[in-house]
Amino acid sequence: MLMPSIFGENLLDDFFGEPFGGYDYSESGLMTTDVKDTDKGYEVTMNMPGVKKEDVKAELKDGYLTVSAETNTKKDEKAEDGKYIRRERYSGSCSRSFYVGDGVKQEDIKAKFEDGTLKLFVPKEAAKPAVEQKKYISIEG
Repeated sequence: MLMPSIFGENLLDDFFGEPFGGYDYSESGLMTTDVKDTDKGYEVTMNMPGVKKEDVKAELKDGYLTVSAETNTKKDEKAEDGKYIRRERYSGSCSRSFYVGDGVKQEDIKAKFEDGTLKLFVPKEAAKPAVEQKKYISIEG
């Protein structure tokens, strides 16, 4: 069934938008993430347009890797030669969390920020070999 162009991809996008799910970062391109599974670990690539390296923080706590960023363009600031009529770039702070496991250490995660893109390498947890325990039935007698 064809829908009028006033509707998005999902009829309920506007209904379940801002109040229920918070800000949709995918529209602004901010913090959109690709995760690639490799033999040695996971390559995480996050888009952070307009964010400076010093405004990005990554923290590992209780097995969760949390990446947060902040942009400081104020909505009410005025330019020297006039005022803004429209501002569409995102301003504020945001964060994303990923469960990486309790066995991953902070020093094992590698991060690089370049051209508005954060690249992280998270090693896979080493599989612990299961120790086979022999269970014997006690024989009375």
